[in-house]
Amino acid sequence: MELRHLRYFVAVAETLHFTRAAEMLGISQPPLSQQIQRLEHEIGTPLLKRETRGVSLTEAGSAFLPDALQIVQLADHALEKARGVARGMSGQMSLGFASSVAFAAPVFALIQRFKTRYPAMTLSTREENMALLMQDLREGLLDAAFIRLPCESSNAFNLHVIATERMLIALPAGHPLSGQRSVALSALAGEALVMFPRDVAPSLYELIVSTCLRAGFSTARIQQAPQIGSSLGMVGAGGGVALVPHSMACVSNPHVVFCEIENNTLFTDIAFAWRHSHPARTVMHMLSVIREKPHNPDATRAADG
Repeated sequence: MELRHLRYFVAVAETLHFTRAAEMLGISQPPLSQQIQRLEHEIGTPLLKRETRGVSLTEAGSAFLPDALQIVQLADHALEKARGVARGMSGQMSLGFASSVAFAAPVFALIQRFKTRYPAMTLSTREENMALLMQDLREGLLDAAFIRLPCESSNAFNLHVIATERMLIALPAGHPLSGQRSVALSALAGEALVMFPRDVAPSLYELIVSTCLRAGFSTARIQQAPQIGSSLGMVGAGGGVALVPHSMACVSNPHVVFCEIENNTLFTDIAFAWRHSHPARTVMHMLSVIREKPHNPDATRAADG
């Protein structure tokens, strides 16, 4: 039994007319009649009653139609699904997020636009620290990732910077400087600095520490937090102060206050990263959405990596 035989039968059963079914299928009537007869011969019973003004279904034909229709629909669906995957219009993309970009509005605006453009695409997402994220991307466990720069291991990947964030100071709500709009890093010289572990994001760690040292802010007293995000909890508990990306100011914590860094030179980039070799079509579609226009009104600079 061939799929085209089922398709021909469904067309005749739905129109109850050989001529109209043939026109709908784009073939002539004699071959259509012959193929229906072959199907009936294979099944061993008539499916249609040939009448003067058209056709009607036999009892066997009525029983056969729902299953035949389902098979044809499933075949069409499978065909479109395969074609969609080949075009990158459907399928699945595994996408990673650095834990420190979990609050970045530009990233999730991009995801929303991507889902609107490609509604049949399934995104399998994973949030990890930078070290694990880059390892998974390198090993092919992820198709692409949104990462935070600087990151020394990012040199092994293609990069497109989508936003640049200035860093802010996070202070305990009762801190003497918490009412200031901006604070010089040197004014925090005697404070404990809440930091994520160096091996989570070595380059970003070094950038923060070196900036503090140049400003005369000693980093001898470092309180370690598992991630950048979790550092706010320690700040709120009075464990020290932290330097965090601007996007984290959206985190509602009554025990934490954010203020600008005076004469700020501390910036960090959010970038889309993917492997050099054989990127998936889905990755290229995401990149096309990213390249359409700037997404971060807070950005002070942006560039391709």
